[in-house]
Amino acid sequence: MSMLGDAAGGAGRYLDDRLGLAKVVRKNIRKVFPDHWSFMLGEITLYSFIILLLSGTFLTLFFDPSMTETVYNGAYGPLRGEEMSRAYASALEISFEVRGGLIMRHIHHWAALIFIAGMVVHAFRTFFTGAFRKPREINWLLGVALLVLGLLEGFMGYSLPDDLLSGTGLRIAEGVILSIPLVGSYILMFFFGGEFPGVDLIPRMYMVHILLVPGLILALIAAHVGLVTYHKHTQYPGAGRTEKNVVGYPLLPVYAAKAGGFFFVVFGVICGIAALVPINPIWQYGPYDPSEVTAGSQPDWYIGFLEGSLRLMPNWEIEFWGNTLSLNVLIPSLVVPGIMFTIFALYPFIEAWVTGDKREHHILDRPRNQPVRTGLGVMFITSYTILWIAGGNDIIAITFGLSINAITWFMRIAFFVLPPLAFWVTKRACLGLQHRDKDKVLHGRETGILMQLPHGEFIEVHEPITPEERWRLTSQEIQRPAALPASADGNGVAPRGALAGKLRSKVSRWYFEDRVEPATPADVHELESSGGHH
Repeated sequence: MSMLGDAAGGAGRYLDDRLGLAKVVRKNIRKVFPDHWSFMLGEITLYSFIILLLSGTFLTLFFDPSMTETVYNGAYGPLRGEEMSRAYASALEISFEVRGGLIMRHIHHWAALIFIAGMVVHAFRTFFTGAFRKPREINWLLGVALLVLGLLEGFMGYSLPDDLLSGTGLRIAEGVILSIPLVGSYILMFFFGGEFPGVDLIPRMYMVHILLVPGLILALIAAHVGLVTYHKHTQYPGAGRTEKNVVGYPLLPVYAAKAGGFFFVVFGVICGIAALVPINPIWQYGPYDPSEVTAGSQPDWYIGFLEGSLRLMPNWEIEFWGNTLSLNVLIPSLVVPGIMFTIFALYPFIEAWVTGDKREHHILDRPRNQPVRTGLGVMFITSYTILWIAGGNDIIAITFGLSINAITWFMRIAFFVLPPLAFWVTKRACLGLQHRDKDKVLHGRETGILMQLPHGEFIEVHEPITPEERWRLTSQEIQRPAALPASADGNGVAPRGALAGKLRSKVSRWYFEDRVEPATPADVHELESSGGHH
């Protein structure tokens, strides 16, 4: 043991002399991490990606990304004698002949679904609590880029086996690329290497899937974690929490032990789901045939909104200069998602422009205290959900015996009606919660106990809230609409940027209208002095 200790100490001194590791370790070993449960969402995403790398490495050893035709003579009887690509045949071999291959495929697929779900939920936790504000705007952009790369990686992943379902998805992708004006055919030839389903598509997509996109994701995750370490964690309002004082657990030994245990919890849950809930049974679909389409074809959940937008779009086409511009494909598959993700990515800068808030923020908002932002987030989720449901309009029609045309028209109307309605309902709910918080601060917590006064009046008994809770309910920032800029100077000349200033003032007034002024400590003191608490 002493020899091992001496060797380890010598190795440590050797590395420290050349890399200066001791200083870095001493600086970060006591770094404090907040202990709120919502921070685990990012950890679930990170651990799912690690599981993806491990399971993907295993599958890489046995998968053959070749479009060479072969006759299947493997273990799965119903497909023996069928002509198929080597890619599909090797996927069948992994499923039925490689020891542990099927469970590893399931683990890989479920980890991909949870990886993207974790990013989505983590992104909305960041959005609703305002964790994207200065100085974390770049980290927000990295997160949106990670989400887009995750969607691309997932789509390519379930397209690799070259079965009938994945081939149907690739045929749709081909149509989307061809709908791009002027350059669509060139982009198709660049990525597909020829007419679909040529011999180059699966090998090219395989290399992008196992090398390029995972490398980009790994680099963005490293940058994301590095910025979190540099800027320190945000934290929820509470006693002892300030812009500079982080409350939580140190990296070693507490947080490292918790994080390690949580990794194995996530790993165990994914393995349990993979063992109990099979997914993507490619042997039931058969090899890809351009003349066939699988009945009830449905993509993975995160691509469902693109499927739904395609199904809802009317068949609009424009003829010009002898060419056809397919708006029925271009708008739902590229324009609508592009607008949604662009606004989502630029929102931190839009909100900073509207509110005029350029300060650094390390304390998170309660969503109810930002009713417009919370309403916009729910509006976005509602739009996504409607498109996602519309992607299964045929399944809904068959299951419930309804008209698919009636469902399609209902979803078209709902896409324009329900999101604004969701925004209004959410905003009113947030304002109502703010009023309740203010009443709780001023009058205490309702106990449900009624008391009759000597003159016959009935009142409800309230009990005072704790100082910590009172501080939390009154700690939100008081924001005001941006002032309207001067219309002209003494010489009648409008100042530079006057038009943009007026627009900003109008949007700011809309953003902060109907706000609820929080109770101040002076209000509480005045009420207590006058005996306002029952």
